[in-house]
Amino acid sequence: MVPWRASARGMTIALRVTPRGGRDTIDGIETLSDGRSVLKVRVRAIADGGEANRAVTELLAKAVGVTKASVRITSGATSRLKQVAIDGATAELEEVLRRLTTPHKPTGT
Repeated sequence: MVPWRASARGMTIALRVTPRGGRDTIDGIETLSDGRSVLKVRVRAIADGGEANRAVTELLAKAVGVTKASVRITSGATSRLKQVAIDGATAELEEVLRRLTTPHKPTGT
């Protein structure tokens, strides 16, 4: 089960954010204890004054190839669990999200 769904303007994604996570990265998909899937995101910024939220929107915009203005937090601004909307072509966004969350297989022997 994926943590995103199509919306009228693009995609809505469920996130679990770790502020002060050491680096800005998308760590894949996690299933919560209640069965919901979330996209795991870590950012270096602290959760103070909206810094972590800004870092999350910037990270997602860069990762999926849209402008920062195309990414907005729609719920959970003060929580680790957030809903984010990304404006754009749904099929293209889904393809990028799948590529970002597919574990890479090691090459060679």
